Amino acid sequence: MESVQATKQRFGIIGDDQKLNRSVEKAIQVAPTDISVLVTGESGVGKESIPKIVHSLSHRKHGKYIAVNCGAIPEGTIDSELFGHEKGAFTGATQTRSGYFEVADGGTIFLDEVGELPLPTQVRLLRVLENGEFMKVGSSKVQKTNVRIVAATNINMFESIKKEKFREDLYYRLSTVEINLPPLRDRKGDIHLLFRKFASDFALKYKMPTIRLEDDAVLLLQKYHWGGNIRQLRNIAEQISVLEQKRSINGKELKEYLPDMGSNLPAVISDKKKESDFSNEREILYKVLFDMKNDLNDLKKLTLKLMQEGNSKEVRDENEGLIQKIYGNGDEDEEDFNVEDLDSDNLEVLQIPQQSSKSEYEPQPENMSEKDKYHFAEEIEEEETLSLHDKELELIKKSLERHSGKRKAAAEELGISERTLYRKIKQYNL
Repeated sequence: MESVQATKQRFGIIGDDQKLNRSVEKAIQVAPTDISVLVTGESGVGKESIPKIVHSLSHRKHGKYIAVNCGAIPEGTIDSELFGHEKGAFTGATQTRSGYFEVADGGTIFLDEVGELPLPTQVRLLRVLENGEFMKVGSSKVQKTNVRIVAATNINMFESIKKEKFREDLYYRLSTVEINLPPLRDRKGDIHLLFRKFASDFALKYKMPTIRLEDDAVLLLQKYHWGGNIRQLRNIAEQISVLEQKRSINGKELKEYLPDMGSNLPAVISDKKKESDFSNEREILYKVLFDMKNDLNDLKKLTLKLMQEGNSKEVRDENEGLIQKIYGNGDEDEEDFNVEDLDSDNLEVLQIPQQSSKSEYEPQPENMSEKDKYHFAEEIEEEETLSLHDKELELIKKSLERHSGKRKAAAEELGISERTLYRKIKQYNL
């Protein structure tokens, strides 16, 4: 079995971190088998090196090695790319095409960003993993393939499974052996070593002296967060090699190439959303409207009970909790509402006339029960209805004033009979 150090030199892996060495060791151990491997880690940590190690040290090393970026292929064509298609299977399919699984028969396929696969493609991939069978797009013929699958992803697979974006059974088929590569910020001893390697490569590429870092720049390099990992470090080394005139870089000069240096302080961020939180203003508005609707319904029930029973003392005692809910508990700055004020002396029930389909107001029958008089209370939907008697009273007063108290002329102006106007005058004590 090839040693870890020899393997790292062969595949250009820089660093002596313990976690990195363990990942390379696992790749060497699993390579002679046909076990499927899932490589995990953040973007830019160098996940593409592990599949190459697995393929090169396996008995399939003389077969084909195909790397496929699943996130770069459109959803509509990914099945055709992986499994092939028959002529005429879809618009533009002018000839039969072999997919990657057919071409790589006997070799290894590296599925990078496997978490981006659409669900229908995941079902096809699961069948290949289980029995090596697949069908081309537009074909009913089952074909066999003998390939080894090594997959990689930078997303949290368990979160993706929880959100139903990735099949759980496929995850366990792919991750027979899982190899995790540590982020660059956890390999502080390797950061300067990697920078020196990149600086040397770019000096040779651009035919210029090698960039060197002073001690304060090295410390700054090790403290940086490195969200883009090795890829970001390589880009910064290339920028400095090309843009800087002098070859010795201090911390102040290096800081200009490190974005967001001031925002790397640790912070505790909760992944769970609190029940009382709202994702946007629309939800807040909906809650306010629903609360207003509930308060209005409670107010209708209370008003209806007062109008039906007429005994405010008993109604107050039975509905004290409801009254407190509607009018508050006295903590507000406005004038407090006192439940004791709801007594029979101060309570004034509005006499709301029922409007008929005719053009004039008809008197209420004397034998109508108290419950029948207020059967319309459930149908009150607008606050303006409660002030109809005030408007009617105002119209009658103005009409009588214009006609110097003559009821007949006033009744004609209002469009009602003189008898009806007489009843209204008695009702409003005019």
